[in-house]
Amino acid sequence: MMTIYTNITKIKDFMILGFPGLEPSYYGPVSGLLFFTYLVIVAGNTFILLTVGCERTLHKPTYLIFCHLAMNDLLFGTVTLPKIISRYWWDDKIASFGACFTQMYFVHSLGAIHSLILLIMTLDRFIAICIPFRYPALITNRSISIACYLSWAATFIRMTGVVSHALSLPYCDSNVIVQCYCDHISITNLACGENVKYVQAVAVGLAMFSLLLPVTFIIFSYFAIFVVVLRMSNVDGRFRTLSTCTPQMFVTCLYYLPRCFVYLAHAVGYSFSLDVRILLILLYSLFPAAVNPVIYCFKTKEIKETLMKRLEKLRLK
Repeated sequence: MMTIYTNITKIKDFMILGFPGLEPSYYGPVSGLLFFTYLVIVAGNTFILLTVGCERTLHKPTYLIFCHLAMNDLLFGTVTLPKIISRYWWDDKIASFGACFTQMYFVHSLGAIHSLILLIMTLDRFIAICIPFRYPALITNRSISIACYLSWAATFIRMTGVVSHALSLPYCDSNVIVQCYCDHISITNLACGENVKYVQAVAVGLAMFSLLLPVTFIIFSYFAIFVVVLRMSNVDGRFRTLSTCTPQMFVTCLYYLPRCFVYLAHAVGYSFSLDVRILLILLYSLFPAAVNPVIYCFKTKEIKETLMKRLEKLRLK
């Protein structure tokens, strides 16, 4: 007999399972590690926002992009980590239906915004190195601010449609999310009805577009940058030019390479255990947010010089 599903959701809340194979004796250390990671994310990205905001010499397009990326990282950590920390600290597994969909909305929105900001960051370096005479006219604080704000606004609008599409499905069976936070695939896997595959296919298509479009432009841009640099006759000039791209390249590789590794491993048929897969997703989602501020401080000449001057002033007082 064929089961007929009506658009009635019987599930009132979801249970966040986290790492299914984790022994209860490790709950304390895991929650402690996650809490420390959250503190690092909050402290590091808040520090970048305050440093750029308070130092007028850093009010430039490149550092405005860093600020948008820091805000994105700060929000992503705040959206994802508190719930999984409470899962292992207080054994609080339950997330209400609305809270889970809200988390899903922000998780995917912030991920897509991150890719777009990396695209803008690459565009900044591409114009600065490949067509430097056009840089002052094309890359201004105003143009960068408009591009970044449009990335936020357009993505939030687009993700409203994705989440509304998922909400149109009935949820009437299991409510266990085998993940550390609510994401689209984990939630829609719990839906019932004949439209589940269609809703998932639309979401995956949009996700691939959001990922592949920036990645394609980023690869092309850095290839063009390397060609321009290699044509320079002055060796010192080559190193100076490449040094202006170092923070951007580190940040971009940190975000995309782990994702590519997981996707390629899946494509060639290599499968990870469930706990390892969840851990990898958590690492490539949160590690960049924790490490990016360190990259900005130690690989960006102007930020490093500003911090050294402030430390010198404090030492002399």
